[in-house]
Amino acid sequence: MTISASTDHIQILDTTLRDGEQTPGVSFSFDERIKIAQQLERWGVDVIEAGFPASSPGSFESVKAISQILTQTAVSGLARCVKKDIDAVYEATKHAAMPRIHVFVATSPIHLEAKLKLTQEEVLATIHEHVTYARNYFDIVQFSPEDATRTELDFLVKCVQTAVDAGASVINIPDTVGFTYPSEYGNIFRVLQESINTDREIVYSAHCHDDLGLAVANSMAAIENGANRIEGTINGIGERAGNTALEEVVLGLHVRQDHYKRTSRIKLKETKQTSDLISRYAGLRVPKNKAIVGQNAFSHESGIHQDGVLKNPETYEIMTPQLVGVKSTELPLGKLSGKHAFKDKLKNLGYDISPDEQAILFKQFKSIADKKKSITDRDIHALILGSEHELNAPYQVEQLQVQFVSNGLQSAVVLIKDKDGHTYKDSSIGSGSIVAIYNAVDRIFNQTTELLDYSIDAVTEGTDSQAEVHVHLKVNHTEATGVGIDHDILLASAKAYVEAHAKAGVEINEQKGVSS
Repeated sequence: MTISASTDHIQILDTTLRDGEQTPGVSFSFDERIKIAQQLERWGVDVIEAGFPASSPGSFESVKAISQILTQTAVSGLARCVKKDIDAVYEATKHAAMPRIHVFVATSPIHLEAKLKLTQEEVLATIHEHVTYARNYFDIVQFSPEDATRTELDFLVKCVQTAVDAGASVINIPDTVGFTYPSEYGNIFRVLQESINTDREIVYSAHCHDDLGLAVANSMAAIENGANRIEGTINGIGERAGNTALEEVVLGLHVRQDHYKRTSRIKLKETKQTSDLISRYAGLRVPKNKAIVGQNAFSHESGIHQDGVLKNPETYEIMTPQLVGVKSTELPLGKLSGKHAFKDKLKNLGYDISPDEQAILFKQFKSIADKKKSITDRDIHALILGSEHELNAPYQVEQLQVQFVSNGLQSAVVLIKDKDGHTYKDSSIGSGSIVAIYNAVDRIFNQTTELLDYSIDAVTEGTDSQAEVHVHLKVNHTEATGVGIDHDILLASAKAYVEAHAKAGVEINEQKGVSS
């Protein structure tokens, strides 16, 4: 029988930078990956799966950089049961405070037959060989039988036993295609703990996908049946329908501690800020009705609900907004606010920004304040994250001119500036203003694109709200997303479209009206 790790602590492994980045259209820049890793460490995750080092030089370098920067969080890299993959993880993470490796191979019949072309005996042999090899470099080796929930249970036990015998001390059970349901998934953990023979403590980990909308429910069922670790992503991003939303798991443990009797080390007050950061960098909106971090999570529309909350918030709120870093009341800023008030607001919102960056942000804040009656916390968050986007972007919208004619074609002139200060200008027409702008941008980049999705959100309520535009496009067979924020919807739309081009790896080759 397995000796399970005897602790009330549920470990949290965040794979936003690996599995989360496999979301179609999502590609984090090097700087964004570093900032995400630092925020995840502030949030309190135990392990960050920072990437798949063997997959590309960029992934290798970012995992290496994250390993060198983090001081309190274990950094793990993903590897197939291939020695060069394992070598790449070792080289990328060897300077980490706590280096880890995650080795996997598929075990289900459909994967063995259609993908690997291996027999069960050959799979067992490769597990033993590569877990043993990884153990030469890492004190803690995690093994995953890919597509575990569609693997015959008796063969799954053999795979896990082989990995444990070879030195694995973390066993992850991935529901790779979101196929299982809570009672079935929980039973897998129970059977493994009853069947695996070892005198070492083994951490059992759950990694669920949300194809049937059961990822969080399955993860909680795993905890009920002895899992010591939960893997997932912020906001549940990931391939297809995404992964387990970690913020929902940790709040579930906290609010229903009477049932689960387990805790995490997550700093709950950092939850909303972590979610907002991932949303902005991924270019994916958080649905308003999303649990924990959605705009409506602490909103009450019904008169009956409002009456109850005014008398006692606990009538309709099982957690306070402050618990996850959402302020129920805001200190409004306006056009008469000075630098000190702005500085205090940044500090109160948890931002550590250099004086030089504050000076730049303050000018942008004053520009917004001239257009709005009051500035909310959400405006400040959007200002900072949007500013980071623009400062780090390879291309920025320098100027936009649009001519509108009722019952006719619209025209737009777009001026884009690159990091070297060169500017590129072109014009175009279209059936609408947005179409004209996007046609002009396509001309500057000399690309033909397919716009897959376009949406507008108001950062705050009211007619003077900033607009947050999200675009999802395909260019050169590559999907990419972009976000733009501005009071002017047309300018926000242009910013989002240019950012999406840049994220797709498109460069301006032909100089159009260049000036230095």
